[in-house]
Amino acid sequence: MMRDNIDRPAIVNEVSAAFYRYEQALISNDVAVLDELFWSDPRTVRYGASENLYGIDEIRAFRNTRSTQGLERLLQNTTITTYGDDMAVASTEFTREGSDKIGRQMQTWVKFPYGWRIVAAHVSIMS
Repeated sequence: MMRDNIDRPAIVNEVSAAFYRYEQALISNDVAVLDELFWSDPRTVRYGASENLYGIDEIRAFRNTRSTQGLERLLQNTTITTYGDDMAVASTEFTREGSDKIGRQMQTWVKFPYGWRIVAAHVSIMS
């Protein structure tokens, strides 16, 4: 891949908009948008802080049963890198009020004809 195709501003803007739309849906527990932004496929993977989810059905089940309390968080060190016009990685750290733990989140985004979708995600917490 030519270096000219990495972090093209228009593509970074597209992925950033999808990323922050996901973040807003996450903290407001908008399950419909969260579901929309994950690739609806059995190959989608989400490793959470305490769960491993394989396929969109497991991810949906998790979303529909998770607590709606304490979802607010503060992002820091967010990095979005795009590779060509249809692949990106979004990485961020987060903190929650009342906790000294640092959360980490990585998402792999792919652009499909119907828009940007998360095909793999990893969330972890460190003390």
